[in-house]
Amino acid sequence: MTGVTIAELYDLKETIAAEVFDGVTYPWEVLPKIKEFIVKLGNTLDPEIYEKRGDDIWIAKSAKVFDSAYIGGPCIIDEDAEIRQCAFIRGSAIVGKGAVVGNSTELKNVILFNKVQVPHYNYVGDSILGYKAHMGAGSITSNVKSDKTLVVIKSDDENYETGIKKVGAMLGDEVEVGCNSVLNPGTVIGRRSSVYPVSCVRGVIPKDHIYKNADDITARV
Repeated sequence: MTGVTIAELYDLKETIAAEVFDGVTYPWEVLPKIKEFIVKLGNTLDPEIYEKRGDDIWIAKSAKVFDSAYIGGPCIIDEDAEIRQCAFIRGSAIVGKGAVVGNSTELKNVILFNKVQVPHYNYVGDSILGYKAHMGAGSITSNVKSDKTLVVIKSDDENYETGIKKVGAMLGDEVEVGCNSVLNPGTVIGRRSSVYPVSCVRGVIPKDHIYKNADDITARV
């Protein structure tokens, strides 16, 4: 196994959703559980810290949510997060402490760990973004294959059958994705790796690497 397990990708102390990862090995196994987990967790949150707004939507009182943002449930917005103008949260989303969801960014069935930034015109669907992961302006996660078949995670040494039709990207802690990049269905990027702008990425990128194109993936010096 090369850099695709939860333990290799994420510091679970940096998310309110740590419990949903219990008993599973790979992050994509969590995707079908997010919706139900949010409702379960939300009903246990401290009302002194979180305000329930509408059906199954919990927003920390310290979070900043602009009036033009749309938030659909179930959803948890954690402390000190910022949901900016015209953000579109379609539901089944957990936004971590201090995270930024920017203008015209769309989220669906995602877990954003603490301090994640998706600040400008991003689409993030059926994905998990680790602590301090950052997606540059216009970068997106593509979550459905063009032939609509089940997504397979492909690494150099093994292929992983997800059994799921919708799988976006699994970004490890402190991953940087350059502007206008496309992360194809089933992309996994290891901790602290960087993707050059305007890249088309697929498969597994190891931790501490720089991705320029499919033929130019180099270890950080």
